Amino acid sequence: MVAGAVDGSWSEGQLAAFLMAAWLNGLGGDETLALTRAMLHSGEVWNLRDEVPFLGDKHSTGGVGDKLSLTLSPLLAACGRPVVMLTGRGLGHTAGTADKLDTIPGLDQALTRDRALTVLRRAGMAIGLPTATIAPADRRLYALRDATATIESLPLIVASILSKKLATGAAAVVFDVKAGSGAFLPEPERARELARLLIETSVRLGTPARALITDMGQPLGRYAGHAAEVLESLEVLAGGGPGDTRELTLALAVEVAEAVGSPIPRAELEAVLDSGRARETFLAWSRAQGAEAGWEKDFERHLAPVKRALSAPRSGFLVAVDAREVGLLLVDAGGGRRKPGDAIDFGITLESHVKVGEAVTAGQPLATLHLRGPQPEIEARLAACFRIGEERVLPPPLVYERVAAPAGR
Repeated sequence: MVAGAVDGSWSEGQLAAFLMAAWLNGLGGDETLALTRAMLHSGEVWNLRDEVPFLGDKHSTGGVGDKLSLTLSPLLAACGRPVVMLTGRGLGHTAGTADKLDTIPGLDQALTRDRALTVLRRAGMAIGLPTATIAPADRRLYALRDATATIESLPLIVASILSKKLATGAAAVVFDVKAGSGAFLPEPERARELARLLIETSVRLGTPARALITDMGQPLGRYAGHAAEVLESLEVLAGGGPGDTRELTLALAVEVAEAVGSPIPRAELEAVLDSGRARETFLAWSRAQGAEAGWEKDFERHLAPVKRALSAPRSGFLVAVDAREVGLLLVDAGGGRRKPGDAIDFGITLESHVKVGEAVTAGQPLATLHLRGPQPEIEARLAACFRIGEERVLPPPLVYERVAAPAGR
């Protein structure tokens, strides 16, 4: 089937029939493994671990305000742990790392194996878009999964993710699987099931893996919006930024370093952030991939200029945020895409001022929208995303649990 998807000998109807059968009947572990292996080897496989010791990678299932690829990679690289990440573009309520990096003037995200190694030698990290030779079967099947409403099939998700993620040949991969209102799979049990299937399949294909189940019940960090998330990443890499973004960056860095067999004490990671070395690594990497010198100066100017504040209608406590709806309204405001090829306004941004569990007083700003002009409907939708209650609720944990490979694997 995979060969037919690549060479065109299988029609869209035949491929769609397979996808529907896989969704309706499910795929067993061996079937998921076979599908993933075939998709992985439908194109080029780099096997970089043969040349780069302790090479790490991370994959996130996405969310609103998730900029952790931009903070994790330079932190690890600054500690001498190399990272190569192939990224993707966003669709729907989640934004893609590649789109965020498009805000950096001059940055060339096209990565071949040779270019990835060249950039890696200069900066200790490389991030970019895969070439068309990486997992070509997934390109055709992914579009059909959308058309056949089979996107949420866990085996098909696993095959799609791993056929690209394992193609670089990292020594180990850590999966950041989101749960909560803004996650692709909101229910924690479904997130856990996906994490286990990703780990099991990855390990059976020869790549050690582990996962963290992390919270996406509210936007991560202070900013959700492409240019703003780059700005927040620079703040975190210089020792500042929001506490939740910093904490998850550190947690994932610990996991990746341990997974590749070269642990880093948390205290060392914190010191590297606070020293600004991680920020300098990020800037050195961007220049190695073609970014203009000094691009980071006054980067806040890229945010859309019209500010619309959302104030608390009454005193109480913030008890919930509909993160998925926040992501969708940012898309409708121009800050994302509903279908491939849609243009993105990189300056459209949500700036959060309050987190779940915190007390608020009437009239206190909860969030600020950065827009190009008044959009009353968008502003009204944002107000419905924040729920104020009379009793304090405990904030959700940033990390629900850690998922390791099964014993003996």
